[in-house]
Amino acid sequence: MERKELGALGEKLAKDHLKKNGYKLIETNYRCHSGEIDIVARQKDCLVFVEVRTRSTLQYGTPEESLSPTKQKHMIKSAYYYLQNHEKLPENWRIDLVAVELDALGKIKRIEILENVLEE
Repeated sequence: MERKELGALGEKLAKDHLKKNGYKLIETNYRCHSGEIDIVARQKDCLVFVEVRTRSTLQYGTPEESLSPTKQKHMIKSAYYYLQNHEKLPENWRIDLVAVELDALGKIKRIEILENVLEE
């Protein structure tokens, strides 16, 4: 499976998993000058910016380990940009990570929501 295809599958699986866990999706693939937010969602009274990391092998580490310091900075900047450019948003917000591990056939081995993974 190619990298782009793997990422798209991971995002689809993550969206389904988030919905099953009470998240209401607002927007996907939000882009701004600071970067991209994979999923913007709401969970109860909290706005959630979600990064999806997908791996089909652990040769280069887990999905969580693939979240580089540079990517973390871009995510935080993108979240602030989103907050400044949208109205009527919940006061509370956080950044979550959905870790997706697939086998060679694209079947889920593990999918996990990690809440509040980045703090400013």
